[in-house]
Amino acid sequence: VAGDGEKDVLPHCNLQVYTYTCDVGKRENVYSTAEKVRKEVGEVSVLVNNAGVVSGHHLLECPDELIERTMMVNCHAHFWTTKAFLPKMLEMNHGHIVTVASSLGLFSTAGVEDYCASKFGAVGFHESLSHELKAAEKDGIKTTLVCPYLVDTGMFRGCRIRKEIEPFLPPLKPEYCVKQAMRAILTDQPMICTPRLMYMVTFMKSILPFEAVVCMYRFLGADKCMYPFIAQRKQATNNNDAKNGI
Repeated sequence: VAGDGEKDVLPHCNLQVYTYTCDVGKRENVYSTAEKVRKEVGEVSVLVNNAGVVSGHHLLECPDELIERTMMVNCHAHFWTTKAFLPKMLEMNHGHIVTVASSLGLFSTAGVEDYCASKFGAVGFHESLSHELKAAEKDGIKTTLVCPYLVDTGMFRGCRIRKEIEPFLPPLKPEYCVKQAMRAILTDQPMICTPRLMYMVTFMKSILPFEAVVCMYRFLGADKCMYPFIAQRKQATNNNDAKNGI
């Protein structure tokens, strides 16, 4: 119940929460964990693919292992989790699959090639799966694609756009993103971009020539927005190496 000036208070419910540790980048781990969930909890009706990592290196400086990790966690894992839980959803014609991608799955920027590729892959997977469910006339299984702008979780700490634009596009609070995503899921919204300005950026990127997009990026300061973040990650790595005597 929410009163004037009061925070929302959740009703007292006897809820039971189960937690499992799983390396989503390894399909055998996903399948074995999924089987354990089915035995201990029951069938899953809402699947939220939210795991994400970033290497934080320029392409030619990035170890191959980190590139593979980014692709496995951010993209390939969606295949394994969906294959684990979708069959029962199809049998019941009931369920909801949520893909937490990124605005960088709709348009890209410099310096994070592996991350952009993985998120573009997640978006492509989600859209193709949605079309497959529609073609199979499984109208009881809903899908929601979540594409937020930079979220203030520390994952991309140091990322900066043009300072004059920054007040209009500050990093999003995690609580706000969760609230928007939950609203979209509960209303069966197929896709949500936060903030709404991301719809416009995506639309402009789709209709403008590439050179015009480059000009737009430069105006926003989005062309090299990841460079300070990468520099910070490199400095942190060098400091850790120095501490470890490497």
